Amino acid sequence: MSAAPPPITLCPVIMAGGGGTRLWPLSRSGHPKQFLSISAPGQTLLQETLSRLHGLGMGGWTLSPPVVVTNETYRFLVQDQLAWLGEKNAAIILEPAARNTAPALTLAALQAVEQGSDPVMIVCPADHGVTDLPAMQHTLRVAVAQAAQGSVVVLGVPAVRPETGYGYIRSASAGGAQGVESPRRVAQFVEKPDSATAATYVASGEFHWNSGIFILKASVWLAALQRFRPDILAATQASWKARVADNGFVRPGHDEFDSVPSESIDYAVMEHCPGSEFDIRMVPLDAGWSDLGAWDAVWESRDHDAHGNAVQGDAVLHKSSNTLVHATSRLVTVVGMENVVVVETPDAVLVMNRTSSQDVKDVVANLNAGKRAEPLLPRKVHRPWGWYDSVDSGARFQVKRIMVKPGASLSLQMHHHRAEHWIVVSGTALVTCGDKEFLLCENESTFIRMGQRHRLVNPGHVPLEIIEVQSGGYLGEDDIVRFDDTYGRT
Repeated sequence: MSAAPPPITLCPVIMAGGGGTRLWPLSRSGHPKQFLSISAPGQTLLQETLSRLHGLGMGGWTLSPPVVVTNETYRFLVQDQLAWLGEKNAAIILEPAARNTAPALTLAALQAVEQGSDPVMIVCPADHGVTDLPAMQHTLRVAVAQAAQGSVVVLGVPAVRPETGYGYIRSASAGGAQGVESPRRVAQFVEKPDSATAATYVASGEFHWNSGIFILKASVWLAALQRFRPDILAATQASWKARVADNGFVRPGHDEFDSVPSESIDYAVMEHCPGSEFDIRMVPLDAGWSDLGAWDAVWESRDHDAHGNAVQGDAVLHKSSNTLVHATSRLVTVVGMENVVVVETPDAVLVMNRTSSQDVKDVVANLNAGKRAEPLLPRKVHRPWGWYDSVDSGARFQVKRIMVKPGASLSLQMHHHRAEHWIVVSGTALVTCGDKEFLLCENESTFIRMGQRHRLVNPGHVPLEIIEVQSGGYLGEDDIVRFDDTYGRT
């Protein structure tokens, strides 16, 4: 009787640091698409990505806590969304600077081997969509079984059209008893081609799109990086050695990370593996995958009505076809339109031809050049204690709706240029104002003078909502002096 195969430990690695512009105005640089519900209501793309992997811990396989690599700006968004999934033991690594995906994966691998194990890492971008979950999980099981033998595995998506926005993988033909699902040897990685070249790739039948999803042991990644880019490995290891942990985050050494070369996983390692001592395989992924990189891709990924329309939110379409409507805060009506995208948010509306989806980045660049606020943050801004929604403003006033999570606290702070009126709409507020501390219940209010120290706390078990009216000569978010903060902000 043959010995049973050794147990396999899986480590989900989620890349959640990107800040895309092509899904503006829904996606903003301060709140990008991985933290939004785009492919379906109910879960964000980050939460969907992690949820897909939960079913893999079976049949003798152990699913370890995930490793999420992000940055300082998104740290509380990641923490909150993992908590919503019940992920209490995840490692959240904060990159001190943007250095592309190869250093990010190296940090994750160093974290994964921290306890002396060598798990199979399932490396996924946090902002992709999949419509066929059983097919996705089946493909991952095939890939994990291959990676457990020491191979580097990439998931390749059938190239059904000439797509210039994706990288391509050329692989050997399928064969053997497993047929089309069997891991194929990778012959070549090809970067994003022009349209004519992409058409020849699709016609040949030899190419798949590169999904950016990799499965490999942590030790294999570190060995491959040592072989092909030892400079990246050495610099990242130095930063990892200087790491500190606080408030549930792992922070690699900032000064050391500044010297890490910026490089992608593909350029640093994957493109060098074919023909080397590292066995690299591709497993086809036919699960309705999309990188959701632009609004036309979002339209492709959604269910359509009989006229090819895809709708999310409150919308009415009449005599319109092949149109996408994404409404977030009000009724949107579309009449007599074809191949159009309409995206409505409280502070910005996008209307465009669906074939012009790639041009949204140019619009965002123009807005940034004009120092507009709309590319940076949505009107509703999430904070570690809850959120605020700027509902109205004028020359010397601003009105915000504020929600504070149960048990959460804003910082002890003061403002040089504004006073504030607080009105409790629901819940109970514990207020510090100068040297006084008192409770406010529903329909009660208080006034915070300019220059007065104050703090807002939710001592209850239900969300606290207040209306805040700010008045003064300057109402910017940078007019704040923090004296004490639960979340380590300055």
